[in-house]
Amino acid sequence: MAETNELHAEQVAFWNGPGAERWVANQTRMDATLAEVLQAAVAHAAPHEGESVLDIGCGCGATTLALAAKVGPSGRAIGLDVSAPMLEVARRRSTGTANVAWIRADAATHAFDPASVDLLFSRFGVMFFGDPAAAFANLRRALRPNGRIMFACWRPFPENPWMRVPLHAAYAHVPPLPKLGPEDPGPFSFADPERVTRILTQAGFAEPRFTKRDFAMDLANGEGLDAAVRQATGFGPASRAMEDQPEAARDAAIDAIRTALAPYAKSNGQVALPAAIWLVDSAPA
Repeated sequence: MAETNELHAEQVAFWNGPGAERWVANQTRMDATLAEVLQAAVAHAAPHEGESVLDIGCGCGATTLALAAKVGPSGRAIGLDVSAPMLEVARRRSTGTANVAWIRADAATHAFDPASVDLLFSRFGVMFFGDPAAAFANLRRALRPNGRIMFACWRPFPENPWMRVPLHAAYAHVPPLPKLGPEDPGPFSFADPERVTRILTQAGFAEPRFTKRDFAMDLANGEGLDAAVRQATGFGPASRAMEDQPEAARDAAIDAIRTALAPYAKSNGQVALPAAIWLVDSAPA
């Protein structure tokens, strides 16, 4: 297994390179696709007016702006990310929003003001920590004694056909992605409650609670099968598998993905596949 500093460097490079390029190019579409997840995560976290919230892995800012609306003018929402391109989008989107701040930094090493935050929040950001033990220990120091943490992460890959179906269709024509180790960062690195519990308790949090939420993930955003294929081939694991492959292989993979998604297409333009997440919450031990 790679060392944590190597894993961290790889993540920083990815989220300032191809990962950021995909998110920035698809920001509007991804915000719409993940809107129901964001709504569920914010409701579960229940930020109160006047609170200070740190949004970990804020990306292009949709989550931070939603949190800022909940805490109101007397509160503040701080977006944290390592990605310069994504934070640039977030800053543009927050023009005129006074209770928002942005930090480009590493959650494991940034010198947060001690005991300054009421809520640590993340929608899919914590899964990409190169050194999750160090990151959560450092974030714990930023949390007030009566504060709390809540984040959303994907449940296991087989429970998420919205990613599995396009990827397996692509695999008929392109090589499989490298297999990740059990401690490697990635979209399913927090799918195992035992691993998450170990990381959080070692970082100074109480044993976390895990709440299952299931969604119908509309890859088309109501725009039909062609839009769903563009989404599946422009973002996510199928997109990564097709990267740098010969044009003929890519074209064949796209056709296979279209065939695989067609049974999910509805007359209202939706192409909805099951998606499954954990909502994880805890507090300082």
